Amino acid sequence: MAKKFNVTAVCMPDKHYMVDIKERLRQIKGLVDEGLYFTINRARQYGKTTTLLALEQYLKQDYYVVSLDFQTFGAEEFTNENIFALSFAGAFIRRIKSEMTVPSDQLKKIILQIETIVEDERKSFRLLKLFEKISDICAEADKPVVLMIDEVDSAANNQVFLDFLSQLRAYYIRRTAWPTFQSVILAGVYDIKNLVRKLRPDEEHKVNSPWNIAADFGVEMSLTKEGIAGMLREYKTDYQLDMNEDEMADLLYNETCGYPFLVSKLCKLMDEEISKAEGGRAQAWTVSGFMDALKLLTAEKNTLYESIIGKVITYPELNDILQDKIFNGQTVAYTATNPVIDLAAMFGIIRNVDGAAVPANKIFAKVLSDYYLSLDEMKSLEIYKASQQNKEQFISNGRLNMRLVIERFAGHFTDIYGHKGEKFVEKEGRKYFLLYLKPIINGCGHYSLEAVTTSENRTDLIVYYQRDFFIIETKIWRGPKKHQEGEEQLLGYMEEYHQETGYLVTFNFNKKKTPGIKEVMIGQKTLIEAVI
Repeated sequence: MAKKFNVTAVCMPDKHYMVDIKERLRQIKGLVDEGLYFTINRARQYGKTTTLLALEQYLKQDYYVVSLDFQTFGAEEFTNENIFALSFAGAFIRRIKSEMTVPSDQLKKIILQIETIVEDERKSFRLLKLFEKISDICAEADKPVVLMIDEVDSAANNQVFLDFLSQLRAYYIRRTAWPTFQSVILAGVYDIKNLVRKLRPDEEHKVNSPWNIAADFGVEMSLTKEGIAGMLREYKTDYQLDMNEDEMADLLYNETCGYPFLVSKLCKLMDEEISKAEGGRAQAWTVSGFMDALKLLTAEKNTLYESIIGKVITYPELNDILQDKIFNGQTVAYTATNPVIDLAAMFGIIRNVDGAAVPANKIFAKVLSDYYLSLDEMKSLEIYKASQQNKEQFISNGRLNMRLVIERFAGHFTDIYGHKGEKFVEKEGRKYFLLYLKPIINGCGHYSLEAVTTSENRTDLIVYYQRDFFIIETKIWRGPKKHQEGEEQLLGYMEEYHQETGYLVTFNFNKKKTPGIKEVMIGQKTLIEAVI
């Protein structure tokens, strides 16, 4: 059976195209070898479960790995300490027995004791007795025991889980006297300190976490360009394609920043959807095919996007940060002690780039931009209605006339908002340009925001329409030097996308300005600028 790109559940090397994660596993094993306890907390669909399953196999030569999943525990299992201890003991014994092919007589005896105690003392079995017997197993085992628990988020909102963590901490602290696990790995979206904050909102318990023994987990879980290229190389060989895998890996990484689900989904769309529409895989794995897949991905409805929008609605401060960055390129300091920024980073919505909080990737920026522009309050604005009037004027023979778009926008914006003043334009100008552009290209086009990394006072856009690329910069006039820097950045994007023409929309409050549209030649490149 041919391999597929997978975006659901666990990726399996024999069935799915995967990025090689051996280096990641080697680094995690280093933490295990040191005897560290730690948490792998990453956003949903970030490859945590796939990593844990691969890690289990990677560790087996040196360790007994007891791998549990709290999703298999129902709500009743967390009702009280007695029920949890019984459930955990049952799951633990099943796993340890499957790990030990030839257990010693003494170990068999201990396991039998636990099974007997669980049966005979069902109503009185508690965490203390559970950990005593686990300690006995760790003492007798001929290899160190590693405990891995996936989906620890399933244990949220109950005290029993905190008590379980406290027992793990107690045995870790006294591990020279009480035999215990070599390492404990907990995986989920939430890190433990945020679970504790959710359970105990008072300040004391925010600080005094029962998991304060955990080491920092600094292993990179995002996919690298090199890893993506390696995966594509295998695909290319299987289908004997004339694909530039390095160029395709660059495109994938630049849009996703290595977010595993997004990388796999784009590849899956090119392999299964775009290849059908374009008449074969050779056409699908091109820049045009990639942009078509990107358009499909950013337009779809999925649980990942819904989760992001849900967090934006829940946290107004996060909403403000993202809008300022996406539409205005404003620099917002990444402050890990800010609870909202901390949570947004944990959920994978933002990341830290040189001390600034930015959207985690361009796809999330586009999804958020589309959400903001789709709100009823935006659609009621005059500038949106203006773009709806005679939209057909911007399309000729299936081609988009971007010069006319920025020229008409400049005129409409001046007529409607020219009296509003500089502060209004700084806050709303770029947003309103996107609001004007979006209905014109809807259906046949796609835009990508470069605001993830752009400097303050500039927002760059890549617009893709029916195989044509348009590189656009919107900016506030800040003097000749800044203007030249903006032109140079625009020229860099034009070079990257092999474009001879670029576009600027400049909001200028200089009284000596010359409003309207003009063309500037820089070398062999043409810059078309609308001055408002």
